[in-house]
Amino acid sequence: MPRYALLIEYDGRLFSGWQRQPDRPSVQGAVEEALSRLERNVPSIATAGRTDAGVHALGQVAHCDMAREWDLFRLTEAVNYHLKPQPVAVVAAARVADDWHARFSALERQYLFRLVSRRAPLTHDMGKVWHVKNRLDLEAMREGAKYLIGKHDFTTFRATICQAASPVKTLDEIRIEKVDYPFGAEFRFHLRARSFLHNQVRSIIGTLERVGAGSWAPEDVKAALEACDRAACGPVCSPEGLYLNHVRYPEPVFAGR
Repeated sequence: MPRYALLIEYDGRLFSGWQRQPDRPSVQGAVEEALSRLERNVPSIATAGRTDAGVHALGQVAHCDMAREWDLFRLTEAVNYHLKPQPVAVVAAARVADDWHARFSALERQYLFRLVSRRAPLTHDMGKVWHVKNRLDLEAMREGAKYLIGKHDFTTFRATICQAASPVKTLDEIRIEKVDYPFGAEFRFHLRARSFLHNQVRSIIGTLERVGAGSWAPEDVKAALEACDRAACGPVCSPEGLYLNHVRYPEPVFAGR
């Protein structure tokens, strides 16, 4: 059976997450339903990362096994036709080796988190960013983030229901950008790692927001990390601003990526 990689983007607000669930809408379910319109008995698809309810994607990657060879343009167009009107799109497709795996072949996941700080309610970005009303100190958040970079026990920053075998992960980068608005600002957090724990990114962003707001000192992030205690974590932030932005593989999979 020929194997295809799919580059997928979606608005996560309408879904219970990536993973198929009984009687609940999921991104996986939507894509598998669209594929079933092309061929019967398409096996379940595998993904690079199982995003939670409300989390978006700009560069999710999945693979599927089809019964016959497909022209890549026709495959993309056909899947997107059957995905309508759901907010999911296959941006690109690629033929990959039979042993290539969207999850296990990946070297790195990159997440983007968008946070808007302003008093006024959101209009255009409602549901696409985390909205806070207080001002945030960019440099304080950058200082706090430095303590999290590298290999650590991230017990403090993972959900109690996390099923990972170990809380030890290596966080390669946390980069924070600020875009000034006339009456507010957007903060964009970029995080890179081979893999992440359940709720790790949202736990980190929620904690750094407290640093930016002045409720925590940057050094408090170090103390929370070293506590290895979920109770030491700051608030877990909203999923609305979180995007799976890119998945990196040993060789580029999609043209232009």
